[in-house]
Amino acid sequence: MDEQPAYFVKSVEKTFDVLLAFTAENPRLTVTQVASKADMTRASARRFLLTLTDLGYLRADGAHFELTPRALSIGQSYLTNLTLPKVAEPHLKSLASGLNETTSLCILDGTDVVYVACVPSPRLLSVSISVGTRFPAWATSMGRVLLAALSEQELLAYFDSVHLQRFTERSIGSVAQLRSEIDTARAKGWAMVSQELEEGLRGVAVPVWRGHDVVAAVNVSLQTHRAPAEAIEKTVVPLLQETARQIGADYGGLSMEAPRVAGRH
Repeated sequence: MDEQPAYFVKSVEKTFDVLLAFTAENPRLTVTQVASKADMTRASARRFLLTLTDLGYLRADGAHFELTPRALSIGQSYLTNLTLPKVAEPHLKSLASGLNETTSLCILDGTDVVYVACVPSPRLLSVSISVGTRFPAWATSMGRVLLAALSEQELLAYFDSVHLQRFTERSIGSVAQLRSEIDTARAKGWAMVSQELEEGLRGVAVPVWRGHDVVAAVNVSLQTHRAPAEAIEKTVVPLLQETARQIGADYGGLSMEAPRVAGRH
């Protein structure tokens, strides 16, 4: 083990070792159990436990100790500032660097998608999109994966309110066609839209899960000459999915399962 710097306070490290010994699987621990988990003597564990109890971070119940609500105060300031764009940004930067393309995070707002985070491609000539940009959800890959996560009732309400228009000759022209694309996105877990919003532009997106809910979509914007459509599923989608998983995990999500209520954030 590397030698600790001169400023290092060992007792602080041990204090957190004791606190982190308590988990969802083991919320109540004895002195002996804490000593084992924190790699310290039983006598030392007892002193740390009693001190933390006096400070209000633990409570004693017979031979067992458990965390109190005051322990939440340690991470409260971090949680207060935990926003989805802030969580996503480092992951989007990594993805943009790896793909050499523009990456972004979008949410569903009414009938539109809204960009809440965006990292431009490192290339000089790249797709330029800024935070706050809005596009019709139906015409974008992000919108289709977010619409795919809506309940049937919400989706029907969306179809009643949506106005389809031709941005290019490839744009979807009917609700039935759109429904089919949304169903496909739901089945595959990702969506690709090629030159339906703008000529020469292709978008690929996957949902970001937080537990059972879809909270956003991660997108890569590519110029069509940069990558053939048939190669994207193998080269781009897996990287998008891993990025979405990391964002969801950092944002407090533990699993990627079928959505219960989506488009909520």
